Amino acid sequence: MLFASTVINYIDRQTLSALAPYLKQDYHWTNADYAKIVIAFRIAYSIGQTILGRWLDRVGTRAGLTRTVLCYSLVSIATTTVALFSSLTAVFAGFLVFRFLLGLAEAPNWPGATKAVSEWFPKKERGWAAALFDSGSSIGAAIAPAMIVGVYLAFGKQWWPAFIVTGSLGFLWLIAWRRLYHPPESHPRISAAEKKLILDDRAEATVSPGEPSPKWSELLRLPQTWGILIGKACTDPVWFFIADWFMLFLVQEKGFDPKNTLVAIWIPFIAADLGNFAGGGWSSWLIARGWSVEKARKLVVVFGALGMAMLIPAIYTTNLFAIAGCFALATFCYACFCTMVLVLPSDLFKSNAVATVSGMSGTAAGIVTIGATYLIGDVTTTHSFAPILIAGSIIPLIGGALFLWLVRSPRTVAERRILQPI
Repeated sequence: MLFASTVINYIDRQTLSALAPYLKQDYHWTNADYAKIVIAFRIAYSIGQTILGRWLDRVGTRAGLTRTVLCYSLVSIATTTVALFSSLTAVFAGFLVFRFLLGLAEAPNWPGATKAVSEWFPKKERGWAAALFDSGSSIGAAIAPAMIVGVYLAFGKQWWPAFIVTGSLGFLWLIAWRRLYHPPESHPRISAAEKKLILDDRAEATVSPGEPSPKWSELLRLPQTWGILIGKACTDPVWFFIADWFMLFLVQEKGFDPKNTLVAIWIPFIAADLGNFAGGGWSSWLIARGWSVEKARKLVVVFGALGMAMLIPAIYTTNLFAIAGCFALATFCYACFCTMVLVLPSDLFKSNAVATVSGMSGTAAGIVTIGATYLIGDVTTTHSFAPILIAGSIIPLIGGALFLWLVRSPRTVAERRILQPI
């Protein structure tokens, strides 16, 4: 169910980027204009991650994700009203507003999924679980271009039906979610043995009923929090660059026709999907063979940070599949790194802070992504994509080094009050 919600989440958000070449032509947008619309989404997404992550820790996973998917599905469908506007200025403003609302509505998805993983899976299985739900982002990003462009062409090159089709998917998911998902403590179909396995593993992370969540200031005093924030902030902008700009990179920088890119544009996203499972599975395999959680997760981070440098060769490549291959190696390694950052809040923090810290890391990544998106729009309008690809290769190496230094088992009394050993 978490995988499916993430697929739908990404299809919704990729609707704009898949239609970007056509919308730019129809409404005379520059790259800088498109960047502003993307930034509107990122601002709301960044604000929402921290605020709504804490909200999820209070209302619970089932109710929180129900409201999240309902809201972003409605916003996606409501975006179609922009087609009714007569002036180009009103259309541009309409897209800004609806992308802001979509970002706010989608923000709790990852904190909620991380919290659900911490509720249901022992530590040795969480890498696999996080890999599965996060792989939905690459699957959604992979199928969205063909699906959305197909709807666009089927409806006589009208963009608005694509938003209705993608927005409707969330309502189907909600029916299944409300029927199938419950916490382990109250699930009507869980066996006694399975319930004992889950709750025994969660003993160190469980807090007393009614115990308040740690304050944001308390969490920010911990080096472990900063390690997770930095790890996400130094890698997510690269993924969002690929998700939001890969089509424009192929069309604008390399001169491909948008329709001709569909045969290869999915390759980096499938590679990211494989990277989720490789990173999650590798770390879980190591833990099952006696490695500590800390060492297993960090080894995968090192591999991921090094491999993201494969964006640089794409600068000098002209073959469509060779370009897709360079991006695929980078997204594979990104996904390995990202899966470890996603699962560590559930490894490290007690149950009343998991979604909060996951949301804070999303906010940190969102703030950096906003700045990066602005620079991408400016640099690619006046220069080229080459400086962006170089930066996207180097910055994750810096983030990986800081992650290794800051993330560790709790050592002080103050840390042990909030954290669990890894």
